[in-house]
Amino acid sequence: MRLLLVADTHVPRRSHDLPAQVWEEVAQADVVFHAGDWTAPKLLDELTAKAARLVACWGNNDGQALRSRLPERADVLLEGLHFTVIHEAGAAAGREARMSRRYPDSDVLIFGHSHTPWDTTANTGLRLLNPGSPTDRRRQPACTYMTAIAAGGQLTGVVLHRVDQ
Repeated sequence: MRLLLVADTHVPRRSHDLPAQVWEEVAQADVVFHAGDWTAPKLLDELTAKAARLVACWGNNDGQALRSRLPERADVLLEGLHFTVIHEAGAAAGREARMSRRYPDSDVLIFGHSHTPWDTTANTGLRLLNPGSPTDRRRQPACTYMTAIAAGGQLTGVVLHRVDQ
């Protein structure tokens, strides 16, 4: 099962649309995860229509129109793995232990907010992934997103992609 992970798209505030490269990934993905900060419902509508399956939550920049349609936390079981999607995971210091306590039944935690790519595994086995942002690099060298493969209870092939400018 091919997965696409995005967060902090901020459409149309930071960009008028997702980059073409990301739309190509949407077309190839079995599941698209979005970890919040959409900022307007238009992209949610487009991803809902174009993605084979969308698992998503709202972020701190998302108003009532998005919060009424999305949960604060999304959970899904795929290929024997429990995925949790949230927007904000707090400070980097102590994140693995803190999130392991908060989500003890999750195998993979996908989050956003910082626009900073993150890929670590806690002592408990919880995998924490932040794909960065495909539209707003902030202090990062490039805009980013992630892809991964879920199969047979394993998450493999996690790749952080730079968005071609």
